[in-house]
Amino acid sequence: MSKKHNLIVIGSGFAGLSAATSLAQLGFDVTLIEKHKVPGGRARKFSEAGFTFDMGPSWYWMPDVFEEYFGRFNKKPSYYYELIRLDPSYSVFFGHDEVMHVPADYAELLKMFEKYEKGSGQNLDRFLNQAAYKYEVGMNKLVKKPSRSLTEFASLRLLYDVLRMDVFKSFSSHARKFFSDSKLLQLVEFPVLFLGATPQNTPALYSLMNYADMKLGTWYPAGGMHKIVEGMVALAEEMGVKFKLGQEVKSFIFNENKITGVETDQETLSCDGVISGADYHHTETNLLPGSLRNYSDNYWQKRTMAPSSLIYYLGVNKRVKNLLHHNLFFDQDFGKHAREIYDQPQWPENPLFYVSAPGKTDPTVAPDGMENMFILIPVAPGLNDTPEIREKYYHMVMSRLEALTGERIKEYVVVKKTYAHRDFINDYHAFKGNAYGLANTLKQTAILKPSFKNKKVANLYYTGQLTVPGPGVPPSLISGQLVAGEVAKESRHW
Repeated sequence: MSKKHNLIVIGSGFAGLSAATSLAQLGFDVTLIEKHKVPGGRARKFSEAGFTFDMGPSWYWMPDVFEEYFGRFNKKPSYYYELIRLDPSYSVFFGHDEVMHVPADYAELLKMFEKYEKGSGQNLDRFLNQAAYKYEVGMNKLVKKPSRSLTEFASLRLLYDVLRMDVFKSFSSHARKFFSDSKLLQLVEFPVLFLGATPQNTPALYSLMNYADMKLGTWYPAGGMHKIVEGMVALAEEMGVKFKLGQEVKSFIFNENKITGVETDQETLSCDGVISGADYHHTETNLLPGSLRNYSDNYWQKRTMAPSSLIYYLGVNKRVKNLLHHNLFFDQDFGKHAREIYDQPQWPENPLFYVSAPGKTDPTVAPDGMENMFILIPVAPGLNDTPEIREKYYHMVMSRLEALTGERIKEYVVVKKTYAHRDFINDYHAFKGNAYGLANTLKQTAILKPSFKNKKVANLYYTGQLTVPGPGVPPSLISGQLVAGEVAKESRHW
């Protein structure tokens, strides 16, 4: 780098923050622009009547990825937030008298599997031994590649590893080699539900998620997931990143095939390059002329998206018994709901849902004697989202929640906020109102995902859940680091 390039990063979600800190460490002058008045993107928080709600991600998995990210700056997560391991990790409600509490201790987990299916403990050992290999190779060799060329995967050793990773086998058939009990199958299949396809259409590679779940554990940053954002912002500021909050990027200024400036709704900023952590589709279709886009409208319409979500943030003026911090409600047909998300997109008839009650771990998120609840229904993207539909599902889910926990809840709700497709579009320009990005199907893996680099604009790059490596908080951290490395390699040619 012959001079200190002035770069603009758009969006302060996990990928944008990761890219900004990584670029600053590499010697770039970085300005981060965020349309909201607070950083965090989907991981923002809000407070009302003494309740504090994480708006988006609520699961802290793959702690090694966070350790590695902060370690790049000679820091530790513990410098910024306290991690608590949850035990049990979470509960699964199959019915009123059928509740599975998933233990954090692996020996206890083996016993639990044996209780449901004789011989399944030994099979879980085999299943997770394979998953550990996939995690090691997947996270350290595959996920951390920019995936811009097949030559990145050309080594014989890596090809051998890929063949052993079950990339071309379905998760569903792979799981059924080890387990036959329907409840155990739902337990091992649930982590892939948010990857964007049914277990039948998800590569068996993603059993690495089960290793993350059952061996690396489920954690919680005291104070909420937004504490990670606060830590990353503090680190970014320490690295010299400048923040422009409450400004929305409206257009780019070009000199031939290079961006020389960014226009927001408040000012014009000059730059030597741009990394967009905003929605990829939005950046392409609303900020670029058609002649400079990587992908056509037809391309985007053919993409398989991960789910959207219908979310209820509830403040309850009593403590709710019979819930853990994380709770999965699988009292209805798992397969039917998955098909209603992926195969025949529609509002589900009897959806599965998830409840987070972080006050079970953290007394700071709700007033004394009260409960903060986050209820999420995964739904297909692109649906017609109306107030009437949100209210219909609210009453449906609350009735089932009350029946399954044996607790009266609805009459004690004192704070209620809903969030779905329209909000994802308004707040994040999310394509089709998606919540989790691009589905991790075989046809949308690695080099088959939208590219980090704009092919027609010399100094425009992308990061986040619609590009490599994919959806989720840990992949977003990795995405920001990867794109920073690509910018560092190529900026000398701008």
